Amino acid sequence: MTWTRRVISVLGIVVALWCIVTAWPMIVHGHPAYAVLLALTLIVAGVVLWRAWTPRPRWRGWRFVVAIVLAVLAVAWLALLLWLKPFAAQEPALAAMQSSSSVTVDETPTQIVMTPTEGTKATGVFFQPGAKVDARAYAAVLRPLAEAGYTVVIPKQPLGIGFLATGAFGSAQQSFPGVSEWVVGGHSLGGTVAAIDAEPHDADTVDPVVGLLLYGSYPATDMSSSLTGKVLSLFGTNDGLATPGDIEKSKANLPAGAVFTPIEGGVHSFFGDYGEQPGDGTPTITHDEARQLISGNSLEFLTGLGR
Repeated sequence: MTWTRRVISVLGIVVALWCIVTAWPMIVHGHPAYAVLLALTLIVAGVVLWRAWTPRPRWRGWRFVVAIVLAVLAVAWLALLLWLKPFAAQEPALAAMQSSSSVTVDETPTQIVMTPTEGTKATGVFFQPGAKVDARAYAAVLRPLAEAGYTVVIPKQPLGIGFLATGAFGSAQQSFPGVSEWVVGGHSLGGTVAAIDAEPHDADTVDPVVGLLLYGSYPATDMSSSLTGKVLSLFGTNDGLATPGDIEKSKANLPAGAVFTPIEGGVHSFFGDYGEQPGDGTPTITHDEARQLISGNSLEFLTGLGR
């Protein structure tokens, strides 16, 4: 077991360093949870490697069983770190993160806020990223909403998992006094989490949710009779992950007045700017064309709320 400990420890150091180097933009701009896990992995692996060169009693009996279990858990932990490695934002999303005369962009370790510099409306947009996707990846597609006067808030999810950010919307309701009502939305898993936020908050007397905006996504439960806000579901006809068939099935779980708008030839990764995603379909339009359609339909939805 001594050599097993040495090998797994070295592997842990290599994996953690590789993730840090290859995901450095997300280490700097993402939620700190992933960086903390990588740092802890480096520390623990370093300590175990050092101790593995110190003479120890032979691994026998129950100690051997415990050692095997710990080795398996360590390998599983490293596999999890690799799986959690996020999709980093690409252009034009990075350029859209810059403030201008019409939109101020503020970034903290836990969120991105796009604030119109003038003509700010009372409706805000709270948008949950897709699983393991850099929150900045949605800056370009959502910036036109901010330019039209809507405050846009994009949370940075711990470890890039939307279910770990279910309390973020409640915090946003209290943090933006200029916003009196909200449209919550999200991409992929983020849209599922947004639907979870929308259902209990659409009846709030203060800062209610008045709309749900889904990008290649659908709710996890039936809210066809409980959700009172307006719904827009945008989906790519060539999406290989949230397929058109999945979207069709989701209609039964959304209110009868929900609007479903296809992005012809679009794929799952076109709802943000983070590169290709494994398992996705093959697009038949350009990313720029899809982004323009997504932004345009989203803005039309907001305008149609009459606010």
